[in-house]
Amino acid sequence: MASDSKHLDTLLQHTGIAGFDPATGAAPVGLPPVRTSTVRFQSLAALEEAERRKAAGERVVAYGRMGLDTHVALEDVFKHLELGTHCYLAPSGLSAITLAFMSLLSAGDHALVADNVYGPVHSLDQAVLNRMGITLTYFAPNYDDIDALVRPNTRLLYVESPGSLLFEMLDIPALAEKARRHGLVLATDNTWGSGYIYQPLALGAQVSVVAGTKYVGGHSDLMLGAVVTNDEALAQRINKTQYAMGYSISADDAWLALRGVRTLPLRLAQHARNALQVCDFLSTRPEIARLYHPALPSDPGHGLWQRDCTGSNGMMAAALRLAPAQARVFVDSLKLFSIGYSWGGFESLVQLVSPDYLAGHRYWQGDAPALVRLHIGLESPADLIDDLAQALDRASASAAS
Repeated sequence: MASDSKHLDTLLQHTGIAGFDPATGAAPVGLPPVRTSTVRFQSLAALEEAERRKAAGERVVAYGRMGLDTHVALEDVFKHLELGTHCYLAPSGLSAITLAFMSLLSAGDHALVADNVYGPVHSLDQAVLNRMGITLTYFAPNYDDIDALVRPNTRLLYVESPGSLLFEMLDIPALAEKARRHGLVLATDNTWGSGYIYQPLALGAQVSVVAGTKYVGGHSDLMLGAVVTNDEALAQRINKTQYAMGYSISADDAWLALRGVRTLPLRLAQHARNALQVCDFLSTRPEIARLYHPALPSDPGHGLWQRDCTGSNGMMAAALRLAPAQARVFVDSLKLFSIGYSWGGFESLVQLVSPDYLAGHRYWQGDAPALVRLHIGLESPADLIDDLAQALDRASASAAS
């Protein structure tokens, strides 16, 4: 019944649950984590059949690195979320990005990369891709003429929407049309939407990368990445690269992600409600120069968000009319917001964004001395607002130096 449903909420509850034991007629609700390093075969003929099917591109396991039932169930979840036909798991969001780049590019190739992408992409570029003879050009999708940037050896258009740090919405259908015209693969980091509130493959992208560490897991207790596609030829390339690179995730992390995704619809909706309440409060404070959150009507990307997304989440950023020293007082004075990287868990987080990280973002106008990125968690929004208010009061009263 679940596989026949057209409703994602139903599919997320019924994909990957345990089957009934034919002897007892009983089953646990959750699929247990199936841990193994070695896969046994009943005969050489069975092993050879598995190898034949694997060579043909089927999802067949001959060795434990590719995972068994728990991994298959999680792959199915990502395919439902992203409207994809193939999913490949990776041990972190960044490793999923690496898998995408290594699958889609070869030595001598060139890629166009949006300037708002996840910061460690630059590290991947400098430490690995550049050394392999792969060159990247960073561009501002909402400002630059892509046609003028495409080279004869350009193979990939890689973007993130909304963008990291400032949540800049991109016009994925328009980018997909340009990519098709130039024969490029359009790949996008969809960690913000995680498939539930944003589905780039349905908008024309060919590859979607998700850090399941964030909202899919939802509890800040696992590292996980996934690369999803609806293109058969690209799937074969990603499949071969994943196998050759030895990527694997533990059965326990796959199980944690399956557990977490059951509540994804409820969590995202509550994160979104809380974030909008916090935005409403912050908009009244004189210390706030600008709010970055695409669900806000004042956000420049709000129209694209309305057109392409079905919801929002807890991510936002605030430009502060505070000197750098005062911004540090603000962050250190927060009591309910933990200081840390990542996001997507149940807890509220704050990150004081380094100006160096913002320098390459054309979307950043540089019209405020400081920027904080906030993840609004599942605490009472009234308590979060009180916490932000007292921290802003302290920061404003502190010496600007």
